[in-house]
Amino acid sequence: MTTYPHLLAPLDLGHIRLRNRVLMGSMHTGLEELGDWGRVAAFYAARAAGGVGLIVTGGMAPNRAGGVYPGASGLFSETDIANHRRVTDAVHDAGGLIAMQILHAGRYAYGKGCVAPSAIKSPISPFVPLELDAAGIETQISDIVTAAMRAREAGYDGVEVMGSEGYFLNQFLVRHTNRREDDWGGAYENRMRLPVEVVRRVREAVGPDFILIYRISLIDLIPDGSTWDEVVMLAKRIEAAGATMLNTGIGWHEARVPTIATSVPRAAFTWLTARLRPEVGIPVITSNRINTPEVGEAVLAAGHADMVSMARPFLADANFVAKAAAGRAAEIAPCIACNQACLDHTFSGKLTTCLVNPRACHETELVYAPAAVPKRVAVVGAGPAGMMAALVAAERGHEVVLFDRADRVGGQLHLAASVPGKEEFRGLITWFDTMLERSAVVLRLGEEAVPEALTGFDEVVMATGVAPRDPGIPGQERALGYLDTLRGAKVGRRVAVIGAGGIGFDVAEYLVHSGESPTEDFALWRREWGVGDPAEVAGGLAVATPEPPAREVWLLQRKAEKPGRGLGKTTGWIHRAALAAKGVKMLGGVSYKAITGEGLVIERDGVEQLLAVDDVILCAGQVPERGLAEALVAAGITPHVIGGADVAAELDAKRAIDQGARLAARL
Repeated sequence: MTTYPHLLAPLDLGHIRLRNRVLMGSMHTGLEELGDWGRVAAFYAARAAGGVGLIVTGGMAPNRAGGVYPGASGLFSETDIANHRRVTDAVHDAGGLIAMQILHAGRYAYGKGCVAPSAIKSPISPFVPLELDAAGIETQISDIVTAAMRAREAGYDGVEVMGSEGYFLNQFLVRHTNRREDDWGGAYENRMRLPVEVVRRVREAVGPDFILIYRISLIDLIPDGSTWDEVVMLAKRIEAAGATMLNTGIGWHEARVPTIATSVPRAAFTWLTARLRPEVGIPVITSNRINTPEVGEAVLAAGHADMVSMARPFLADANFVAKAAAGRAAEIAPCIACNQACLDHTFSGKLTTCLVNPRACHETELVYAPAAVPKRVAVVGAGPAGMMAALVAAERGHEVVLFDRADRVGGQLHLAASVPGKEEFRGLITWFDTMLERSAVVLRLGEEAVPEALTGFDEVVMATGVAPRDPGIPGQERALGYLDTLRGAKVGRRVAVIGAGGIGFDVAEYLVHSGESPTEDFALWRREWGVGDPAEVAGGLAVATPEPPAREVWLLQRKAEKPGRGLGKTTGWIHRAALAAKGVKMLGGVSYKAITGEGLVIERDGVEQLLAVDDVILCAGQVPERGLAEALVAAGITPHVIGGADVAAELDAKRAIDQGARLAARL
């Protein structure tokens, strides 16, 4: 009997049967824009072979105006159809099913030709959209219908019409972006006319034996968003218009409430899907922060949805479903919702990949082939770079010994896991621990590697990490380091944190919280961020009432700029907002004069002042830990140096894991 009877149960859609209740949600990867369609096909085929019930592609533009940015991919020609046919054929050959998402960005399109219901600029784009007239609206409908027909011609099993997250169709629904007074605006009956008409005409064009998913926004989290009654009315009309399923969208991209970042509780929004499900007669899919089979099973068993959507977990592990079905759930590489290599890359114009799995979107280029000549490989340092290097090298057939002076693996990942809102890092450590235990890697923990112990190896990999940088502040012997702080050192009530990089922000987050983390207390998290009930307040946007801070904190940096500018592109605002809500005083352009018994003496704008704090914590950067590497070179051994030992840039697990994997792939 399966451990996940609801998750792995088939779902009958009438003309077709899905093999389980797991949807691979849409993600923009950037692969299609590369023009290497073999690579696109390999990415999706790997997920199909991994057992997912249904794949939804990244959003394909129905026309140039609707592309998320200039050059965004779509089905505009016979050549495009032929290219997409390579993808669908590969997915079907792997035993899977795939639907194409049709995404019209509306005012979110990053280009001067963007269009919208009203000429209101988006806060996340510099361009004022063109307000469509009736003929222009008809053109958009027609182009969406044409895209659906071309998707069928390209071999797709269905389409998903994107109607949430603040994109084009969603923009027509709310007064926040629709100020029209014609037949496409004003009363809600008119505002919902466009998405209903799109679904009706798409169904009419593609026929009954084709999956048609509508992505509906259940909670907009913006001012003047949809009410719950409006959401239900739309869902019923969309069902009547011919949708096969309703998929869940949560929050607009411009919303100032996090919805998928690691600090958001798991399955935080399934209560809304549970409320919608009895209102309609078609399957309802739930989404957002569902990242393990256990979470998915619990959601389905509770009757909150008919299907669960997981997107980024399929970047982390293409074989998510197959491993769950085979009783190997502990081996599923976990999505930690960090956004560092997926959404941050997408919004920076880079190819998507995954911190946990560097092969994501690089399946044809980063290959773990069996080693032609197995070697004896020593890896020093069981942090993220060393662990990944050891695992990949062992997978390829090398004989690997992994040294670390600590008595456990994980390195400074343990520091991240101690920060409120970063609890998902615990799962990453556990996964590495599991995979090392099940691999052929020989662990030598609690052992300081010395040059003499490394002389008998064919290859030596230095992944010795970083050490805190000495900031050279008079009196710094009175200060605490970030290592001791995050390991539980006693800290006073008033604290100055020196250094406002990623570690400084993490330490400040650690200091202002006490008791249960909001990430692990859903009710507390909702209060912290002002997530209300759309049945009570339009858009579900309530007044945030965060808990009082556990400490009074100053977060300081030398750079004369706004602290936090270097944080993640899609998560930096969350960290800044969270600390601001806790009253943290963030100052740039600070010179540190001395740490005394009275506190920290600083100078700012030419004025010297004393911050009367109980403790000062140093987060002033890191330097590579290369002592052993230099000793090896002196002994005539040339090691490979990766991770923080190579470049000390914050605690960059993304770069460290990628370096470890790529080095081991070419040994």
